[in-house]
Amino acid sequence: MDIATLVAKRSTCKRRSVGAVIVKDKRILSTGYNGAPTGMKHCLEIGCLREKLNVPSGEKHELCRGIHAEQNAIIQAAFYGVSIKDATLFCTNLPCSICAKMIINAGIKKIYYKSGYADYLSSEMLKEADIEVIRTGTD
Repeated sequence: MDIATLVAKRSTCKRRSVGAVIVKDKRILSTGYNGAPTGMKHCLEIGCLREKLNVPSGEKHELCRGIHAEQNAIIQAAFYGVSIKDATLFCTNLPCSICAKMIINAGIKKIYYKSGYADYLSSEMLKEADIEVIRTGTD
């Protein structure tokens, strides 16, 4: 979890810094942090539309130009041809429902997270998919 917390420091999101690390057989396979896609301007540079519109956390993800840390970790593994099937995800926050769907389809089997996230559907989907979810910290 300490590595995920360190990765989160690279975040370019104005609202929340999130880090994710995917591990298998005690080896780091991929990392990710939340921020704009490669080559795009970051919210730190141009501002945050969700902040301007007072959108609550966990809502209207489509208005955000950033990619979540979990998504970036999964994308990086795919980009470099690294299988994450049966891996474990360490994330500074509980994944949202969009990330949960990706985690389920990527074959990740266990999630450790430090802080909660306002997305009830996420927990329900992860439970239904029989993914073990373990909280390691407090909000």
